Amino acid sequence: MAQRLVSVWQPFFLASESQGAAIDAATELESLGYSRIWFSGGFGENVAPRFREILDGTTRIGVATGILSIWHSSPAEAAAFAKDAEQAHPGRFLLGLGASHAVVVESGGTDYRKPYSRMVDYLDGLDAAGLTPERRILAALGPRMLELSRDRSTGAHPYFVPVEHTAEARAAIGPDRLLAPEVAVVLDADATTARATARQYTSGYLALPNYTNNLRRFGWTDEDFADGGSDRLVDALIPWGTVEEVVAGLEKHYQAGADEVAIQVLNGGDDKAFPADAFRALGAALI
Repeated sequence: MAQRLVSVWQPFFLASESQGAAIDAATELESLGYSRIWFSGGFGENVAPRFREILDGTTRIGVATGILSIWHSSPAEAAAFAKDAEQAHPGRFLLGLGASHAVVVESGGTDYRKPYSRMVDYLDGLDAAGLTPERRILAALGPRMLELSRDRSTGAHPYFVPVEHTAEARAAIGPDRLLAPEVAVVLDADATTARATARQYTSGYLALPNYTNNLRRFGWTDEDFADGGSDRLVDALIPWGTVEEVVAGLEKHYQAGADEVAIQVLNGGDDKAFPADAFRALGAALI
């Protein structure tokens, strides 16, 4: 895709207890020129209304699920929401789908088996419900899921990946599919505190085999996964430093083939606070 897109991936939009604060933040991001807002969540427990509230409260910016677990919402339910959002706001809602993780799925009492087959069946269900492939994207990491994202969706939304994965994903899905990796960043030029903030984020993900198995394919080892990640791994996954240094790290993903980078500003674990200053600075440098 010819146009470079700069987007936002931020748990604030789900964690915020104030609908008004979420809409205000979305409106500012729209005014700054960001292309899309990603945040995670299913369509139960009043999550779906937050996606719709942000669409209704803005005029241009896109909104995407990053991601909707295929174990926790039915294809019919997901398709109905996406089609309704498309009718109200044409071209602005993107359904991001993912196979989640065994520990997450099984903690809710569901047997986590054959996630790839489950995704194929889910996509069949979306087809049957009339949701076209261009309105959905897959959280793909490994080769088979990347190929599926190429063949049955608009592209891939990898999460928690180094630049080498972005290059591999581009080769796998071809030149005409959307590649939109999430990239977490820390705006802090002090190596000790920046890495400490980064490890608050990486430590949880490094306990999930889907992510560590993916990283092993690029040469990372158990030593790198210990204690929240080695310095080398943290630096490879999380651009940190001044605005200019963080932008340089994000640029590497564009150079590796990303059409869109979904920036997650790490906020010291405070998901209910929106890091507005960081997004203003990054937007001024990137957009």
